[in-house]
Amino acid sequence: MSSGPSICKDDLIDEARRLGITDIGIAAAEPVDPETMSRYSQWIAEGCHGTMSYLERYPDLRADPRLILPEARSIITAAFNYYPAQFRQPDNLRFAYYAYGRDYHEVVRERLSRLADYVTQLTGAATRVCVDTAPVLERYWAIKSGLGFKGLNSLLILPSRGSYFFLGEILTTAEITPTEPCNRRCGDCGACQRACPAGAIRGDGTIDASRCLSYLTIEYRGELPDSVDLGNRIYGCDTCQRVCPHNRKSRPTEIEDFTPSPEFLALDRDEIANLTPERFNALFRHSAIKRTKLSGLLRNLNRLSPDNQNLT
Repeated sequence: MSSGPSICKDDLIDEARRLGITDIGIAAAEPVDPETMSRYSQWIAEGCHGTMSYLERYPDLRADPRLILPEARSIITAAFNYYPAQFRQPDNLRFAYYAYGRDYHEVVRERLSRLADYVTQLTGAATRVCVDTAPVLERYWAIKSGLGFKGLNSLLILPSRGSYFFLGEILTTAEITPTEPCNRRCGDCGACQRACPAGAIRGDGTIDASRCLSYLTIEYRGELPDSVDLGNRIYGCDTCQRVCPHNRKSRPTEIEDFTPSPEFLALDRDEIANLTPERFNALFRHSAIKRTKLSGLLRNLNRLSPDNQNLT
């Protein structure tokens, strides 16, 4: 078999950091191990993905990323820190931290595209940038490439950095020496499982998304079940991350795009209750919050606990 174009790993890491990427890892492009695919299929079969039917699609592509980019030889996985430098205070209206700034799909894709261009310029290799809309098992490849390990809450944890990170991938036909896989494991503190307000953390490293407040406030389109208590969570949750001891070392992001606007920091219940479609679109045009739509945000608002109650 002829070898593909190659690139120096250290040069790639230097360019990634210049682009504001916290860390990268590299894995050889190959089929996902059968045990991982079996567990994923079982999770789907049990209905733990809720109404997110897109997670059922393209199982062949999930099982072998080389079907996404023919002749792919390497997978570069990148981590982007989004931990806020500013918080909503006092916060009786909680938004997940990942939605504080500009939509990560835009930011991650832009920066990964520049890194992919760098790979192509040096090697002439083909590339394909994947953000989380592509059928790629992101955490599997992040672990395989040594970026981190999976927590009990199913999130990727970067050693000494925590879990407040976006992931993105570059598939490439370039030959890049793989980094060592991460062999660390989540501890046995169980803090995330005990703190989960909906009992969605199953204890085996998977989530029952159909119960998760993040899923219910963002992805779910129907009326919320009567049993659901949102507390003060209007968009997403973050509780499992807030109690995780690995996040005690979280540091604010240096990516300006993830900095919240003054308008967002000052947003209160009354303003949301009176949002028009035009104002919603203007306020959240480049925000992940647009995913829930105005109708979903108002649905969530109407199910919040009264001000200053159940603020967990």
